[in-house]
Amino acid sequence: MLSRSRKAKGRVLQNKVREILLESFEELEPDDIKTAVMGESGEDIHMSPAARRLIPLSIECKNQESLNIWKSHEQAEENCGDHIPCVVFKRNRSKTYISLEFDKFIEILKGS
Repeated sequence: MLSRSRKAKGRVLQNKVREILLESFEELEPDDIKTAVMGESGEDIHMSPAARRLIPLSIECKNQESLNIWKSHEQAEENCGDHIPCVVFKRNRSKTYISLEFDKFIEILKGS
């Protein structure tokens, strides 16, 4: 697959994640969640302070047929700052999934 096609595929997932988050948190404005420009370093979903209070995640998006989840998590952890690193991933004709450290998942459930 061409680099341009891979980037376009990744952009589709980033836009989907942004759209779902905005629909799920109606109190947020469209400018509160933005997608990264392809090739930009750092997390894939940029959030305002208002969005961060509701969504404590640093999101790395991967839309790939063959995913090295460990490498993807390393990338998410390098870019997360003080937020919880996670990987949102899918492949063609599949559901979308999220992966994060189990302890952090429990923190989110408990609201800590």
